[in-house]
Amino acid sequence: MIQDCDAEFHTPDKDKLNWAETNFFGFYNVEEKLNVGVYALFRTNLRTVNSTICMNSGFAAAPWQADYVDYQSVIPMPEGCSLLDYTLANGLSVRCVEPNMVWEIRFDDGEGTAIDVTYRSLMPAFDIHDPQMDPMVGAHAGKFAWGTAYNGHFDQTGHFVGTVTLRGKRIPIDCISTMDHSWGPRPERGAPNMSWLHAHFSKDLAVHAIFSFDPEQNARDLSLTHGYVVERGEVFGLKAGHGQTVRVRDRFADRVELELTDRTGRVWTLAAKGLTTFPWQCWANMVAFNVLARWEMNGQTGYGEIQDFFELPQLTRLNAQDATRVVAAA
Repeated sequence: MIQDCDAEFHTPDKDKLNWAETNFFGFYNVEEKLNVGVYALFRTNLRTVNSTICMNSGFAAAPWQADYVDYQSVIPMPEGCSLLDYTLANGLSVRCVEPNMVWEIRFDDGEGTAIDVTYRSLMPAFDIHDPQMDPMVGAHAGKFAWGTAYNGHFDQTGHFVGTVTLRGKRIPIDCISTMDHSWGPRPERGAPNMSWLHAHFSKDLAVHAIFSFDPEQNARDLSLTHGYVVERGEVFGLKAGHGQTVRVRDRFADRVELELTDRTGRVWTLAAKGLTTFPWQCWANMVAFNVLARWEMNGQTGYGEIQDFFELPQLTRLNAQDATRVVAAA
């Protein structure tokens, strides 16, 4: 079970220089098709921070084709830094107003691009290691912890409200989306593949799920590892699920179909269509093929992000073989 104290840094394993603690805040403006990601990865034993600020509204095949990208990998970790209230040299400031419930996210690059949003949770933090929340704990798939990076991990759906300023253009943010927080050793090579996705239909209904997949099959078949449905504030952990993804542009999801079963036995069937593409290099050796998607479920339309993770050495190996090579479409 996630406690208030889990909003703060955890004591790292002293012998693990690759120990990492992360926060990810993703949000969007549907009318602009603008998908925004704010990420901070703290290497607490090394006293450095890897932070990425990304904004994209089109079909970007490379980071420089997006609306805005700022990748910085060795930001000094401020003296006395607290995960409850920190400011980094890249212009990012995050303040946790209420532990694991409310965050203020600010960013200013000093050149006309800024973020000013507040996140308020719509549910308790979903602990992927708590069998009372997650029915997949104890199952084979439930052992998935993204290697050791998710030794501690929660996902949470909430309401983002505020503004993004993109080189002087103000864009309102008012959306339901999902954040996460992780801690544990995080090597830069050897992490398993993962699809991390969510679909938000209203304040009263959202779906979040994590899947594993076979990279040799271009992540076509999805196998549930963790996830939930949040309905009117009540969390229903998923106990089974599978899906299929069709990829047209490189390894980005173009269409996704899911069938999920929650702890009560209800079956949720939903389908997505990709609206954008963006290759998010969240740290040096890892690329997430990110898509802002439009979701349909039982006559309702929602939106959310799909992130499919591949390591760069793996991608070069796959693309070196005729059977697994993917050619990026124009």
